[in-house]
Amino acid sequence: MVVACKAAAVPPGEGKRIEIPGHAPIAIFNVDGKFYAIDDTCTHGNASLCEGFLDGRVIECPFHSGSFDVVTGEALAYPATAPVTAYGVRMEGGDIVLDLD
Repeated sequence: MVVACKAAAVPPGEGKRIEIPGHAPIAIFNVDGKFYAIDDTCTHGNASLCEGFLDGRVIECPFHSGSFDVVTGEALAYPATAPVTAYGVRMEGGDIVLDLD
């Protein structure tokens, strides 16, 4: 378990890129007050998903418009065909805690 950031750092409808030493970047998204975490790097274009457009639980890659489900990591739209890893998230006080195992 890793404390990623404060919940207040991720406003509703937005995402935040988290750098954890020894791990690929992670994107945390706030969907209507519930937090989700996936790998931040698009599996198609190597772009930061946090820089994309979040619509509900779907994040659209800023490079080529591929999209992913922020809950499951599933690739939803071409050209993205490979999923990203989704991580368990829980709240401890005001902190967002990730399960990286």
